[in-house]
Amino acid sequence: MTMPPGATIGILGGGQLGRMLAMAAAQLGYRVHIYSPEGSGPATEVSAEWTQGRYDDGEALAAFADAVDVVTFEFENVPAEPLRRLAERAPVHPRPAALAVAQDRLAEKEFVARLGGTPAPFRAVDTLAALEQAVAAIGAPAILKTRRFGYDGKGQARIAAAGDCAAAWAAIGGAPAVLEGFVPFEREFSVLAVRGADGAFEAWDVPENRHVDGILAASTVPAGGRIAAQADAAATLARWIADELDYVGVLACEFFATDAGPVFNEMAPRVHNSGHWTIEGAVTSQFENHIRAICGLPLGATTLAAPAIEMRNLIGEQVNDWPTILADPAAHLHLYGKREARPGRKMGHVTWLGL
Repeated sequence: MTMPPGATIGILGGGQLGRMLAMAAAQLGYRVHIYSPEGSGPATEVSAEWTQGRYDDGEALAAFADAVDVVTFEFENVPAEPLRRLAERAPVHPRPAALAVAQDRLAEKEFVARLGGTPAPFRAVDTLAALEQAVAAIGAPAILKTRRFGYDGKGQARIAAAGDCAAAWAAIGGAPAVLEGFVPFEREFSVLAVRGADGAFEAWDVPENRHVDGILAASTVPAGGRIAAQADAAATLARWIADELDYVGVLACEFFATDAGPVFNEMAPRVHNSGHWTIEGAVTSQFENHIRAICGLPLGATTLAAPAIEMRNLIGEQVNDWPTILADPAAHLHLYGKREARPGRKMGHVTWLGL
């Protein structure tokens, strides 16, 4: 079903991804209505309407669904069950089933393995004793991750040796978890792709990603070396994932480039930080293509707009460098309107073309 310009797009979550989605929607003539537990956020200033409400408030969600024409979300920690109820009143893209898979690291890894992908060695962990057994089976170093609600390095604990199990278990609060074996990798990269309701599929050039303290610091395009050699295989897996889930919208899949081929790390059923470079660096940005997909419009071209691109996040106090950045005529600065520059907080990003 095609949503004509003038229709209202409902977005769950009002952070910076919601902000950039709303800006892309406005460019195509759509209105945006944000639903968020917070009373304001980065998307406030660029959205037509804002509803403050809990994600478990059925009555408020029903009223929200009745006020919009299609629903999407800007981050994957929205509970899947309320989304299923929303889907009874308005189209929801990506589908709640995709969110449910991505929210559970164990289900996600099992799903990818069934499709023929290669995740890191993993074991389900529900007790300290199970963790000790998993470390004995997989070995150390390893990383313990909560099965749900972790991002940007949160909900994780590293295990350098078997003796670290108790401390790691305490660090994640004894929550249901997955132990991942260490993957010796050369570089990290992501596949950013978009799928339409008609099954049309497009992928952007693969960026190489550099992380600092578990947070994405920079993405560069095009990626070379081993990443370039493994990009097609990774993109094929991303398409299998999207097709299996009957996915609609932008999907991001993160990978490690290894001697044995691409190793799947995790998926994000939404627009993604490693795709921010597409705003200036691609013919169609990830944000515009997400809006196109969920509204039933033809997908835009994902080809590069420059031969080389670099995007850097502005984390915490780095945002105070904005005068220097703006003095560079080649820099494209994006600030998210956040008032407090806390350590580890993404305050904005900057993109350079042709470097």
